[in-house]
Amino acid sequence: MASFTEDIKQEITSQKFDTTDEKLAAFSAFLRTSGSVVSTGGHFGFEFVTENECTAFFFEEMLEGDFGLTLDIGTKTDPLTGKDKYTFSCGGEKSEGILKDIGVLGEDKSGLFISLSIPDKIFSDDDFCAAFIKGAFLGGGSCTIPEVSSYSASGYHLEFVFSQKFIAEDFCTLLAEEEILAKLVTRKDCAVVYVKSKEVISDVLSLMKADGSLEKLEDVISRKETANNNNRAANCSVSNIDKTITASINQIKSIEILRETIGLKSLDEQLFEVAEARLADTNASMNELAERLGITKSCINHRMRKIIAMAKELGE
Repeated sequence: MASFTEDIKQEITSQKFDTTDEKLAAFSAFLRTSGSVVSTGGHFGFEFVTENECTAFFFEEMLEGDFGLTLDIGTKTDPLTGKDKYTFSCGGEKSEGILKDIGVLGEDKSGLFISLSIPDKIFSDDDFCAAFIKGAFLGGGSCTIPEVSSYSASGYHLEFVFSQKFIAEDFCTLLAEEEILAKLVTRKDCAVVYVKSKEVISDVLSLMKADGSLEKLEDVISRKETANNNNRAANCSVSNIDKTITASINQIKSIEILRETIGLKSLDEQLFEVAEARLADTNASMNELAERLGITKSCINHRMRKIIAMAKELGE
């Protein structure tokens, strides 16, 4: 069964980008999360690895079909997970050209240099920004949501993993441009941008146009809220039962003290009536006893308090 992360990635890779610039923005983010720049044969190239099949085919089609690159494609097995990973590498003038297009390669008087900061162009257009966030999720994103049966209110988590902290800081700024406030933490050799609010996760999924995953998330949120409300109602009911039982025990003990000391018949008619009713049904609530005696709940509470007070005085 596919994970929620895989569902999101499948949705993203099923979409078509409208412009070449959006495709470049997506690949720009993907390379900054799961790829690296290499130098071969006097030219800069790139390589990247992914274990997600949809993502592999998505960028293979984009790079070879849309940009005319020739990719060296292979697979290897991760010794820790046992899963197959797809490896891609590309060198030569064309690869150097696309690295310039996505802002990874710059050029000055000294020659070419590598720049992994997010290009200003991405910040200038909402469509470029959305495409970049999609590419970042395909390269280093994951999302988990809780089981409906879980009693915990937590369990919502979405993150993007970057190899460099300064790229992650740029990405936080990019998300803030879309009114998405994320946190950043370092984890081993990586920098992780994450959100845990289900509302913010909904905003990110909406921005990435992962409508099916958004619908699934909203369904989980709705069902968990219903389940939690039912649990609270059940807990409240149990708490009320516990209070009723505790009150009943205290009342019975007080009545027994009166019976063993002064005798119940020494009580006035109203108190005697209440005491007899309680002993006749030890499990009844005060509402039920009041209805049987034809008096109000406040009235029976008042009489019972007098019985308890008398018993307490005699007990001491």
